[in-house]
Amino acid sequence: MIQENLKTVQEKMKAACARCARDPQEVMLIAVSKTRPQEDLQEAYQAGIRDFGENKVQELVDKIPRMPEDVRWHMIGHLQRNKVKYIVGRVALIHSVDSLHLAQEISKESGKQHVETDILVQVNVAGEESKFGTSLEETLSLVQQIAILPHIHVQGLMTVAPYTETEEENRNYFRFLRQLSVDIAHKNIDNVNMNVLSMGMTGDYPTAIEEGATCVRVGTGIFGQRNYTTGQAH
Repeated sequence: MIQENLKTVQEKMKAACARCARDPQEVMLIAVSKTRPQEDLQEAYQAGIRDFGENKVQELVDKIPRMPEDVRWHMIGHLQRNKVKYIVGRVALIHSVDSLHLAQEISKESGKQHVETDILVQVNVAGEESKFGTSLEETLSLVQQIAILPHIHVQGLMTVAPYTETEEENRNYFRFLRQLSVDIAHKNIDNVNMNVLSMGMTGDYPTAIEEGATCVRVGTGIFGQRNYTTGQAH
């Protein structure tokens, strides 16, 4: 089932890229494997997936040694400062940096472990109280403050769009984030790239791709429905 689902997702991604004249190679598919058993991850890996996203540090740390070494792990959930030390040097990208305090902790821990850490700044585009992330208005200031920290590199922006009935409802949010990334890129800030735009999940990733996403985070679309409800599904 996972292999069939994955094929469907990849076909939808290609179709979205065709609609906006983008190269499908520009868009990374991250399989959101939170709460999924080891067998599901192995099956996705066998089907060609190399990028996996996790929401919880403990689950991420448990899974890393059980999977092949060429897997690229992405921390996509809210990250507490006291958990930073467990994932620095072990993940390809931290998508969910939403404060200067968190960035400072990542910088400090990266220095201790003699590694460089790539991060995205999480933006709460819709201004939802239930979501983490900095506001659109404060993003540039936060990026500038993080940029001067050692051992940490801003590679772009991430958002978790609202849960909606139709994917079209989130198009403007994706458009706002894309425009913000372009505006920040034009400022040519040292130690800041805006090459990565992590947006779009199972319910709306084709629209996100049409609006410029370079990473889409798909869980249910690949692995099927979970056995229980955990809020919004990736």
